[in-house]
Amino acid sequence: MAIPSEQITSICSHCGKAIPAQNIDLHYAHCSRNLEKCKVCGDMVPKRHAEEHYFNTHAPVSCSLCSETVDREILILHRDENCPQRIVTCEYCEFPLPAVDLFKHQEVCGNRTEYCHLCGRYIRLCERSGHETRCHVSSNSVAGPSRNANSSERDEDARRRQPHDLSRRRLVFTIAITGIAVFLGSFFFQRKADGHQLQ
Repeated sequence: MAIPSEQITSICSHCGKAIPAQNIDLHYAHCSRNLEKCKVCGDMVPKRHAEEHYFNTHAPVSCSLCSETVDREILILHRDENCPQRIVTCEYCEFPLPAVDLFKHQEVCGNRTEYCHLCGRYIRLCERSGHETRCHVSSNSVAGPSRNANSSERDEDARRRQPHDLSRRRLVFTIAITGIAVFLGSFFFQRKADGHQLQ
């Protein structure tokens, strides 16, 4: 049984699409005149929009945080994980700051001390997790596995956490007071400047 001529297809040598055989010459003439293959993604795009397609889809872009030029495909990864100006938080005080400043900040912040209620010593924040493990092990071995010891440990944990919460509150309070002082200072300075202009 013969295949109807409408169902016979030919592959366009320009765009690679299967085209009905009776239309292939007309299609090729139109396709080769108006379309070109993108060298990056291989899509066929209108020749008049080829440059626009490249700049909108493939051209490197500038990071809005650090102004570094990166490939468009990795921009999100750059902003989330590699950009030196992305905002990260200090593991000791949870203060948000640019990643480029984190190391110096944590060197200073990690050397601050907090009082350990279990052993009665001041411990540097950068040594807190290791100290807590050792301190809990030694206090558990002394106290034994009684129910009272567990409740007293919970009380100690709560008391031990309070200075960290207190330091966070102090930080927020200091930032708030500084903001108010700057606002009031600029307000009074503006009024003073306005008063001089009136005279």
